[in-house]
Amino acid sequence: QVQLIESGGRLVQVGGSLRLSCTISGRDFYTYAVGWFRQASGKEREFVGTILWSGGTTYYAPSVKGRFTISRDSAKDTLFLEMNSLKVEDTAVYYCAAGASPALGATRGWDFWGQGTQVTVSS
Repeated sequence: QVQLIESGGRLVQVGGSLRLSCTISGRDFYTYAVGWFRQASGKEREFVGTILWSGGTTYYAPSVKGRFTISRDSAKDTLFLEMNSLKVEDTAVYYCAAGASPALGATRGWDFWGQGTQVTVSS
């Protein structure tokens, strides 16, 4: 069992920056992939990026690559999503997730999900 809790979402202006956090707890998540997803109103949930907890290897969706950065603090069991150069289309509820062997780049196969945190980017 793995538990994830997102925080840090708020209203920001176009071009601004924001850091989201996800605290993670539970059994043996250190060997898991952890990732960020988002779901805009009226749209399907989509993959944002992922990191392998133990090794730190990252992978990003093309829409955010170069603007978003995923990192983790192992001592605090916390996952981060640093978002820069924000666009209106980044507005969504952002979720963190974990899985032992998920389909990277997709929403399927992830075992555990947080409740989400709202990010709104205004023009």
